[in-house]
Amino acid sequence: MQPRTPRQSAHESRGQGFHRADNDARLSAELAAVVAGARRRAVRDGDRQIDTAHLLHSLLESDAGARAVFGEGPHIARLLGYLVQRSIGYGLRWQSGVEDSGGVPVAGEAAGFSPLAAACMERARERAARRGDGPACGVDLLAAIVVDPQARAVEVLERAGVDPARLSARIEARTGGRCGARPGRYAVEGGDTAR
Repeated sequence: MQPRTPRQSAHESRGQGFHRADNDARLSAELAAVVAGARRRAVRDGDRQIDTAHLLHSLLESDAGARAVFGEGPHIARLLGYLVQRSIGYGLRWQSGVEDSGGVPVAGEAAGFSPLAAACMERARERAARRGDGPACGVDLLAAIVVDPQARAVEVLERAGVDPARLSARIEARTGGRCGARPGRYAVEGGDTAR
């Protein structure tokens, strides 16, 4: 009889290569939860790295401040619909490549993130440091993601009818560099809609 030894599931072993950014002191508790959710989604989807689409999906699901930037209406549902279809749609195309904007190589500290997602995480931390009132939050990460046209999250936003440039301007105007967002307007194709 062979001795029984605990074995890891394939699910657990795939996740071991992911950097544990959710315990980074430069992240708010809410943003740490977003990163943990993005990591779980990447592992579940069989993706090698956390990319900006994973981060956007997790932001929309679990960060009220980031979700508030979009305002009320069908945009959140449409975005989540596109993100959920990742495993059957354009996400299959994404599995064959690494999300990268062609910028500066990312340090080893960001293992587990695509180069572009790691750069967005660092920009979110820098935005919070400039603000000087606490760790990075979800709105900081959303602001960092939407400014890179090569981000997979930006592709999803555009498919859902959200203009990333308008969204970026809306984030800055509504938050003034702070974490919270005031309810009201959101950026959609064809102009801003007041609520």
